[in-house]
Amino acid sequence: MTEHDVPGLQRRLAEFAAARDWQPYHTPKNLAAALSVEAAELLEIFQWLTPEEAGRVMADPERAHRVRDEVADVLAYLLQFCEVSGIDPLEALSAKIDRNELRFPARRGRSGPADDTDRHSSE
Repeated sequence: MTEHDVPGLQRRLAEFAAARDWQPYHTPKNLAAALSVEAAELLEIFQWLTPEEAGRVMADPERAHRVRDEVADVLAYLLQFCEVSGIDPLEALSAKIDRNELRFPARRGRSGPADDTDRHSSE
């Protein structure tokens, strides 16, 4: 395993926290709250932008840097949350995709927008 795979990144994050004595604060509740805050900071970059402007955010080097930093923060807290909660994030995602494929079967030949009964959801 390398430091760029999920276990390697989780190990680096745990070592970083341990070196600073932050483990007592890394509870599921605190990590979930921090994850929410960082996701909101990612959203803030796109707040009030039109869809067209949002599509061009990564073309602006300063904004692109902010987006990458916030994505990294979201992923860091998510990986730490999974680690302290005993969740394999890739296994959880795969299982969720399997459930969504059953819950929302693909419809062949659809050309128009979804009707009221067909909505995107990751619930």
